[in-house]
Amino acid sequence: MNNLDIWLTIIFLGVGTFLLRFSFIGLVGDRELPEWLTRHLRYVPVAVMPGLIAPLTVWPQATGGEVDPARLIAAGTALLIGSIFRSVLGAIFSGMAALYGVLYLLA
Repeated sequence: MNNLDIWLTIIFLGVGTFLLRFSFIGLVGDRELPEWLTRHLRYVPVAVMPGLIAPLTVWPQATGGEVDPARLIAAGTALLIGSIFRSVLGAIFSGMAALYGVLYLLA
């Protein structure tokens, strides 16, 4: 790719991102959303997070795509703590502690 193609791609992606965010913040930001829409929007994080976390847990780049027991244990710990205590921060920190603890023990 030449420089012009790269800069055009960056500019178009920036404009697209701006328009997508502006559609929610600028156009709808000061209005009350319908109840049915807010009910559906509550499920967005629940749907997005597994899609972000699963590939990093099952096929981690750090291990060249091989299944890693340390990451599986960390994910299980975070899931368990998050579901018991209903705490996102608790799940994050317990998963981090489990990952680094297991990596330390295996090294």
